Amino acid sequence: RARTAADIPEAGGRCYRVGMVCGRRFSIVVSVLAGVIALGGCSAPDRPARLAGGLPDGVTRVFVPDTLRSVHVAHGVRYHYLWSATGPFAIHLAEIDLDRCGIGVDVGVVDAGLRSVSEIAALHGRTVLVAVNGDFFTPEGRPTGPEVSRGVVRASRTRPALVWHGRRAWIGAAGVREGLVEPLGWAVPDFLAEVDVIGGFPELVDEGSRVGDLGVASNPGFAATRHPRTAVGLDLERQRLWLVVVDGRQGAYSTGMTLPELADLFDALGATEALNLDGGGSSVMLLRGRRVSRPSDAEGERPVVNALLIVEDPDGCR
Repeated sequence: RARTAADIPEAGGRCYRVGMVCGRRFSIVVSVLAGVIALGGCSAPDRPARLAGGLPDGVTRVFVPDTLRSVHVAHGVRYHYLWSATGPFAIHLAEIDLDRCGIGVDVGVVDAGLRSVSEIAALHGRTVLVAVNGDFFTPEGRPTGPEVSRGVVRASRTRPALVWHGRRAWIGAAGVREGLVEPLGWAVPDFLAEVDVIGGFPELVDEGSRVGDLGVASNPGFAATRHPRTAVGLDLERQRLWLVVVDGRQGAYSTGMTLPELADLFDALGATEALNLDGGGSSVMLLRGRRVSRPSDAEGERPVVNALLIVEDPDGCR
């Protein structure tokens, strides 16, 4: 059946029929957390994706949308929802402008055991704007990669990771040794700037190119099969951060993505670095504590070992 605003998780906004993309009709739902974006008329623009808050046109060419939606979360933070019948794909994207002061990147951690991302965000101590699940973890509840939260080293092993230091972000193989994040040489802890590190696997994009075959040949069940996915990417200037969750294992709603498809998405977003995080039943995205994605587990959110959080950071504007 035709999808409407009611079909979109937490849609809350009006559905605007705005035209055709590649010969297919689609809708855009536009809403904000405080107030409504006014649209001038209902005529179709040359580049419909811009009505959704500026998704790069390459995204709508690769993943032809039947529905687009955009939410203003905070200054410098926007949320986009894209649903395409071609997968089908249900894609949740948080776009973060790292040039904006007042925004920080934190790793939310668990003192013992596992917790849902909702619980991790609620207990974090800062206002959490966006939250997604983080690293893979062992049956004993330990992250498989490095984990540093606000300067406190909790796991030091070297694996692909996202590193946040002050107002700088970096993706690549990283670990912690003798108080430094290798290979960057950033001090942990640092009295001048906080350090956060969260691991993942594999790197999807490095210096603008897909990293090998992403494990398709060696581990096809993981890499070449569609699953729910969570991932993070950076643009060339490392000024724009993308958090992505793709719902999956849900039939006609969304099947998920392979790792090559996920790499294609980041390429379309203009990301030159991207890292896959834990996926499957762990994949989830929250906006200001409200879940916008649809986890694949029947029980809802799966308990996880850590989370990647976009937070309000008033000290960043001083």
